[in-house]
Amino acid sequence: MACERWRELVSAQLDGEDDPADRPRVEQHLAGCAGCREWLERAATVNRLTRTGPVPEVPDLSAAILAALPPVPARSRRRLGAGPLFVALAAVGAVQLILGLAQVGGGAGGAHVHAGLDATPGHLWHESAAWNVAVGAGFLFIALRRSRPTGLVPMLTAFVGMLLLLSVNDLSAARVDTARLVSHGFVILGYLIVVALSRVAGDSVRPPGDRVAGGSGWHLVEDEEAPAPVLPKLRLVPRGPLTAAASATGEREERRRAA
Repeated sequence: MACERWRELVSAQLDGEDDPADRPRVEQHLAGCAGCREWLERAATVNRLTRTGPVPEVPDLSAAILAALPPVPARSRRRLGAGPLFVALAAVGAVQLILGLAQVGGGAGGAHVHAGLDATPGHLWHESAAWNVAVGAGFLFIALRRSRPTGLVPMLTAFVGMLLLLSVNDLSAARVDTARLVSHGFVILGYLIVVALSRVAGDSVRPPGDRVAGGSGWHLVEDEEAPAPVLPKLRLVPRGPLTAAASATGEREERRRAA
């Protein structure tokens, strides 16, 4: 055996990975080979220096790593900014709801009564009151649910725009009093709050189902593994005429397939 093979065995012995059965032969070779003994001394010295040498100092890169991280978005500030808007929207919704209910109880009266072709003024008055109640209830729903009111913006924009145009027209024709115009201010204020809430960025406004601690609204549903097929139990049958016939039939089938 060449010295390279013996030195591999010696190296494994230094690392504690040798085979105890090879130790007598390794000792016998070292006793008669000066080159391997010298190699063993150098290897043992290197091994000892490696294990007992000082550990090099590692520079502290914590500051550099933290400085390279992207800044944390100030979500708390945005949430604090959306909170007062929800409170204000709840107050406006409550006032609008009270005004609508008061209009229902007040009946058709006053100067702000619309005339229709087929509808009576009283019904139009009740229709306007029902709309005011619906707007107030919508404001309260958004404020209590704390959800993004993006879907209501187009409808409220059209309503507020037409309301402003008709109010200016009625005011110029002296067909509406000042108190009625002041009541429209709550609708306009609620509309502005809804627009502000719909433009809030990030996760500041989320539905209650998404505010559950511990993850997002997406869940992975894995299919259950199909149970392993149950193999029929084998039953030993003593040899006889029936088993011999079945065996002969099986052999004929195999020969027919081979042909």
